[in-house]
Amino acid sequence: MKKSDEQKLLKKILVPPGKKISLNKDYDPGFRPASLNKVNAREMLSDGIVELAELQDKLYAQDIYGLLIIIQAMDAAGKDGTIKHVMSGLNPQGCQVTSFKPPSDEELDHDYLWRCAKALPEKGRIGIFNRSYYEEVLITRVHPELIVRQKLPPTINIKNLWKQRFEQINNFEKYLVENGIIVVKIFLHVSKEEQLKRFLERIDKPEKNWKFAMSDVTEREHWKNYIQAYDEALSATSTQWAPWYVVPADYKPFTRLVVAHLVGNTLRGLNLAYPTVDKTRKLKLHEARKILEAEGS
Repeated sequence: MKKSDEQKLLKKILVPPGKKISLNKDYDPGFRPASLNKVNAREMLSDGIVELAELQDKLYAQDIYGLLIIIQAMDAAGKDGTIKHVMSGLNPQGCQVTSFKPPSDEELDHDYLWRCAKALPEKGRIGIFNRSYYEEVLITRVHPELIVRQKLPPTINIKNLWKQRFEQINNFEKYLVENGIIVVKIFLHVSKEEQLKRFLERIDKPEKNWKFAMSDVTEREHWKNYIQAYDEALSATSTQWAPWYVVPADYKPFTRLVVAHLVGNTLRGLNLAYPTVDKTRKLKLHEARKILEAEGS
């Protein structure tokens, strides 16, 4: 993908900070270039993965920045497959994936950011959140009965809870970025029609039966409420320091290609480079070479 085309695409999928968006009106989950097919998408993704591996190596060696990639989506949007294909060429020693399930009793005894804060990547590493603290302004909003389990203090005004959490999340992410943990937020935007197709495939294909749960059906009934919750969450938390990107997810090869380019573009923007060696260090390296060469003589 040409640099000019990449920049146009990234601008197209960006949630502009400070702007109220509508997923249904502003973003097309089925969008993909007419010239793209599985073959050339696979080739471009392969090239992108090679570049990501090189950038990751510099990120690790430089040890100044960490990269946090947050992936949110409706069920069957392809989070697991995207992580698998895009990150396949990275060094596993410098990359970690954390999948967040419903909070445990221990996690509910802490604030809602606690379990995610524990899993943040170190400097020099890439951390991927499969779901995240954003569940606390999405699923809890669609299912307000879950708030009861969080044992909030009686002084909390539930009417202002979501606005308060948006502000807390924005401040948390600003704190991370200012301390060298770069935040990339990706929403995989799948259509309701494509989700239905994928659910039926999970039922019809024995090797995919394990992926299907009855909760998938019950949650699908809340589709409209989830879209409304996402509209507000993405609008309120897409900031200059941690913007959201809405990636079309109906065509998986394109989805993976876009995510790879998005991550690569972010890493390139950090001007990563291998650490330079000063004169003292070079002299020591020269001495080490002499010692090693003497062993073979």
